[in-house]
Amino acid sequence: MAALKDRRFLIVTGKGGVGKTTVAAAHAVALAQSGKRVLVAMCNAKERLSAMLGCDLIGADVMRAAPGIWAVNMAPEQALEEYGALALNSKMLYSVLFDNKYVRTFFRAVPGLQEWALLGKAWWHTTETLADGSRKYDVVILDAPATGHGLDMLRVPKVIVDIVPPGLLRRDAERAWNMFRDPDATGVVLVTLPEEMPTTETLELARALTGELDLPIAQVVVNCVLPPLFSIQERATLEAAALQPVVTRGDAALVAAAMRSVRERVQAESLSRLATELPIAPAFLPLLLEDAATPSAIRELAKRI
Repeated sequence: MAALKDRRFLIVTGKGGVGKTTVAAAHAVALAQSGKRVLVAMCNAKERLSAMLGCDLIGADVMRAAPGIWAVNMAPEQALEEYGALALNSKMLYSVLFDNKYVRTFFRAVPGLQEWALLGKAWWHTTETLADGSRKYDVVILDAPATGHGLDMLRVPKVIVDIVPPGLLRRDAERAWNMFRDPDATGVVLVTLPEEMPTTETLELARALTGELDLPIAQVVVNCVLPPLFSIQERATLEAAALQPVVTRGDAALVAAAMRSVRERVQAESLSRLATELPIAPAFLPLLLEDAATPSAIRELAKRI
């Protein structure tokens, strides 16, 4: 957590199904326990965070989810409305100008605008202050969309800065983009599994982030890591034996052991690739025997992360 504790904006992303929300929740709990005020922002997601934090269902309005933790499940249209009202400094003026079906249809058709509404809202929460001038949230954690969509979302402010004429939209995009590229303020957390396809996708995503976008990777978390039971030689022996014709009732145990051995081998190969090809050493979270979508499981992962 040393690489993350002083950053104001964390972007958690990875292939779908690798446990991004689980990792975001574990980071939120760990940071809150260290005294940080944390906001977790989801992108119009199928909501599972409430079960992990033990709170009411999280909707499009920011709510307190746990001690030191707030959460929001951002909806594109509401995020766009909030941004428009802030930009115009008047919710009433925004309603007069934009609250009709034709303008809303136009906005929905503008490429990247809904992604910017969500990303921009998450960024804007990092700028919020309390009455005494202190930050409302010490850390904002963006539970970003899965790899492809998440990468497209992160490209949007760069595109705005590159092609949009000077004005309000470009000004805010420049402020956000400068913050995203600042390794002292922002960090991308890549989440993966110790399996072949998620590993390959994670390496491709890391190359795009550091090469094309020049965004800082703060952490790589390998989720659901198994404790190894067999040595390399034992794995080879088990896998070879399992290929032989089944002749005894005891072979069921052999097959089970061989399946575990194969999984361990794939895991070892994946971890080796990640350690060799990534710019930073990966961190590991264990495969839990209990459901990870519970407050007790998240607290356990928060200790380990």
